[in-house]
Amino acid sequence: MTPAKPPAPAQAPAHTPRIDPRYACFQISVRPSAIHRWGVYAEQFIPRGRKIIEYTGERCSRRETARRAERPLNYMFTLNSYWALDGSVGGSGAEYINHCCDPNTHAWICKGHILYMAARDIEPGEELTIDYHFEPEVEKVVCRCGAAQCRGTINLKRAPKSRRERPEAGSRNSRAAKRAGVKKLPIPTA
Repeated sequence: MTPAKPPAPAQAPAHTPRIDPRYACFQISVRPSAIHRWGVYAEQFIPRGRKIIEYTGERCSRRETARRAERPLNYMFTLNSYWALDGSVGGSGAEYINHCCDPNTHAWICKGHILYMAARDIEPGEELTIDYHFEPEVEKVVCRCGAAQCRGTINLKRAPKSRRERPEAGSRNSRAAKRAGVKKLPIPTA
């Protein structure tokens, strides 16, 4: 008689996201979200214009940011033209704030810090959201925010060119002609 194999060990529980209180100015928590996986929720009233939390993480170069962006889930936030912060490494919990086309927060970058500010009064129990402003040129990501003004994508829409930016063929005063150094010549009169 062969002894029965012991049952397989239960999988370790997945990492439970949390808010680092050192970076939060209000009582907020991470819970499952209807928008995407986890979300950050206000546990108290947050007045418009107030700092809510600082986005923290490992500082990465553009090259490293591009490499990490290939992962299925990434929490990269562009700080400037060279640096980005990876919230999955040393993040404050702000990395779990989901995208919404009609957000209740906005990001303010000040002296190398990314601060999430209340765009309007936020009630207890309300999910904190921000517009991710993904560029139109990058891969389209479907938006699930459910806002009345939802764009349908996290990416920004391409702005239609105004009439001034669309020079007509042969137009002497087009912006392109000015940039190219073409001078407007006087029209001779008879």
